[in-house]
Amino acid sequence: MAYSAPLFYDDVVVYINLLVLILSLVVQAVALIHCLTQRGDGFQAIGTLPKGAWAAILAVCIVLTLLLSGPVGIFSLIGIAAALIYLLDVRPGLKDLSDGKGFW
Repeated sequence: MAYSAPLFYDDVVVYINLLVLILSLVVQAVALIHCLTQRGDGFQAIGTLPKGAWAAILAVCIVLTLLLSGPVGIFSLIGIAAALIYLLDVRPGLKDLSDGKGFW
């Protein structure tokens, strides 16, 4: 009776960490792809960082998440935060500048 957790506890933790890592990479990749497909002058028009700065931030976050961080490491959390700030703040501003139509 040395262990109080079930025998499959470690397997469940590994699968949950993998799922969180995949979801964080998907969110970061969507933000980066959206950033790369937008016009550069739109970023200046809404008063945010330039397109190059956002692309660099998002790309560096993806690389750090893949190389240095686990699914709940500090770089992964920073990457998710940067991607969500882009998707929830910058993306709607860019969409308001355009006609508002389209998938993005």
